[in-house]
Amino acid sequence: MHHLTLTAWSDILESLRARWFAVYALVFGGLVVLLFVLGLTESRVMGFTGLSRLMLTYIQLSMAILPIFVLITTVRSLAGDREAGVFEYLLALPVPLGAWYWGKLLGRFLMVFTPVFLAMTGAVIWGAISGAEIPWRLFAYYTGLLMALSWCFLGIGIFISSIARSVDVAQGAAFIIWLTLLLFLDLILLGVMIQQQVPAETAVTIALANPMQVFRTGTMMLFDPQLVMLGPAAYVILDAFGTTGYMLYALAYPTLIGLVTALLGYQVFKRGDLI
Repeated sequence: MHHLTLTAWSDILESLRARWFAVYALVFGGLVVLLFVLGLTESRVMGFTGLSRLMLTYIQLSMAILPIFVLITTVRSLAGDREAGVFEYLLALPVPLGAWYWGKLLGRFLMVFTPVFLAMTGAVIWGAISGAEIPWRLFAYYTGLLMALSWCFLGIGIFISSIARSVDVAQGAAFIIWLTLLLFLDLILLGVMIQQQVPAETAVTIALANPMQVFRTGTMMLFDPQLVMLGPAAYVILDAFGTTGYMLYALAYPTLIGLVTALLGYQVFKRGDLI
């Protein structure tokens, strides 16, 4: 545990010195400021006003920005050390491979999740100072969703980094994965499948294999429990999961993907040619 903590702290310090972290923190902090400036806390959509409206917009923007930031920065971790030729030095240190791998993963998770969480927390604090009603249930669930999404793409990123032999290959693979998941959200995927007369259950099952789609649908649950915005596909989802069941699924499924891919990455890292 001591070695894992030291490795995580080392990765945190390395991230704080990196340009990507400054840009990353600025993007999410700037999003909240911009949403306040645009007056979204004063608007009303589907009965939601104040901070609820701001959080709804913030979470949708995070879905598009967070995965690519996490992937592009994470795939550089192992692949970058390997390409720079510093693996031999790093792995010669008296630190077990498991502690080094999981420590880097833990440190990177803290660095990718903290700015997102602090930006949303800052919005809540500002709203409380302004006298706005704080939607604590929305805040708690969206925090869990953001944690699940961050962990999901962190696991995918570290898996790619374990396999790739160069940073360019790793970043290219990460971009392709993100673009594929983004393009095959429900509007495109379900439209094609319906045109091909695929059964609704099959189409929804394939759609819900996409963690970004799971996240997107989960964000709708608190303000649209019947999933009216999804159309006929909502009946299949609600019949299979129910509202509470799907909310739990939206937290568990991306987390499971992140854990499985991180474990696969560790097996490749442990058994592969590290030098």
